[in-house]
Amino acid sequence: MTNFKSVTTPITLSNGIKIPCVGFGTWQTPDGDVAYSSVMAALEYGYRHIDTATAYGNEESVGRAINDFLKKSGVKREELFITTKLWNKHHSYELATKAIDESLRMLGLEYIDLYLVHWPNPVMFRDHWKEANRESWKAMEEAYEKGKLRALGLSNFRQHHIDELLKTAKVKPVMNQIKLCPGICQDELVAYSRSLGMAIEAYSPMGTGGLLGEKTITDLSAKYSVTPAQLCIRYSLQKGYIPLPKSVTPERIKANMDVFGFEIEAEDIKVMDTISHEGLGISPNRDPDTTNF
Repeated sequence: MTNFKSVTTPITLSNGIKIPCVGFGTWQTPDGDVAYSSVMAALEYGYRHIDTATAYGNEESVGRAINDFLKKSGVKREELFITTKLWNKHHSYELATKAIDESLRMLGLEYIDLYLVHWPNPVMFRDHWKEANRESWKAMEEAYEKGKLRALGLSNFRQHHIDELLKTAKVKPVMNQIKLCPGICQDELVAYSRSLGMAIEAYSPMGTGGLLGEKTITDLSAKYSVTPAQLCIRYSLQKGYIPLPKSVTPERIKANMDVFGFEIEAEDIKVMDTISHEGLGISPNRDPDTTNF
């Protein structure tokens, strides 16, 4: 990804559809005016890949921004790539079927480009998570066959969750979206997901903002004459991930696109890999088998 020229440079997923190499994240973006204005700004600046989720509670505002942008810009729907996710309380065939239709309604879209299972082992389905995932995936496959979803994928799935799903999946997942940033590498999981044909998306590529004041990051950003956020996004790209930076500030939304005019040296990448998160207020990489949601 180091030769990519802009956030819209496409990557071809294993089912043949193309996804822009950088997405605009909306986790922790409040519903209403904030979500609407930040997504609108991102689209106007040139992002074409928007990531949301039912659990974020902002699908309606995200969708309103998308549709208003399409009406006034002349950009065609097929030029955008929209992702949303199945939330934990909807893990069954019937619940997932309804959740997909509800996301389409909230977003105001005829189809979703990428639909992910948000977490593999929700607490309310913990005693039968394997069956629940199989049922949910079946509903997603049917929506895929009907053209409601263009690609299916996973989020926060570890190796054993992936293996279990693949025992019955007819449509293979094209993506695993996981927490990745300097100091959180998950190399084994990344390699395993890739060996099965999945691309990797990096959520929280800046450690939900916690890395932006970290000394190694600030020192290296000064070395490369970039912002700490730009350094973290570029790090993801050079690791071969699709980063999903989030901001609600127009100037930062725009600046976060400007990550293609420099290259981080290999030795600096290695240093960034080992950054400690102690004292930075960054939430740990959660174990999906022990989370309480």
